[in-house]
Amino acid sequence: MSDIPENDQQMPLVSHLTELRSRLLRCVLAIFVIFGCLFYFTQKIYTFVSAPLRVFLPEGATMIATDVASPFITPFKLTMMVALFLAMPVILHQIWGFIAPGLYKHEKRVAVPLLVSSIILFYSGMAFAYYLVFPLIFHFFASVTPEGVSMMTDIASYLDFVMTLFFAFGVAFEIPVAVVLLVWIGIVDVKYLRKIRPYVVIGCFVVGMILTPPDIFSQTLLAVPMWLLFEIGVLCSSMITKRGDHAEDQPADEDKQDQPPATQP
Repeated sequence: MSDIPENDQQMPLVSHLTELRSRLLRCVLAIFVIFGCLFYFTQKIYTFVSAPLRVFLPEGATMIATDVASPFITPFKLTMMVALFLAMPVILHQIWGFIAPGLYKHEKRVAVPLLVSSIILFYSGMAFAYYLVFPLIFHFFASVTPEGVSMMTDIASYLDFVMTLFFAFGVAFEIPVAVVLLVWIGIVDVKYLRKIRPYVVIGCFVVGMILTPPDIFSQTLLAVPMWLLFEIGVLCSSMITKRGDHAEDQPADEDKQDQPPATQP
């Protein structure tokens, strides 16, 4: 061991760190390139994102900026977040490129569909929130505004609110991917998931109650898709092989099988 040069011993670690740094730099570069392309449209982007609320503002009411720098900082912040969301495929691709060499061939066949599905489902969750949930929420808020109170929302507060919901719905729509991963890794099995189905349905309605206004329609609008996504995850999980059960996970056994049987004396 002492005959091996110190630099040679450190090369694998240095090589991995160098690759990790280069991939992180590519992710950051992708975010800033997209942000640079969107910077000119910062005001229009905020106008688009705030449209679900402005539709339900009272006649003559507008959104307000209570901070001096908010008219510039808030659209700027939103555009940076949009750039991050749009760069997600690039970021996930770089993550995949870093971990892929350590996976078996059949694991890659499972990981690639999961990677693509996670991107599509995350964007689908954000679209679901914008086009279906936001109108319901803001209509409810506008309908319960006390008499004599003018509904004029601060643009920074609105941004924090909608970004929280965007992230919450994007993550909620990752349920099928999470279910498949849990089964593939071996933490749970399909039989157990089917057994706890009633508790999952109740949990979906609890999450819907927390994330949406206190009316049964909007709660159901979130809970039912979450339950359906869980069922999709269970269905997909029944079609995959658990990690560790595949022959390629046991190269030592394969080597033994390739050896000729020992002759009896």
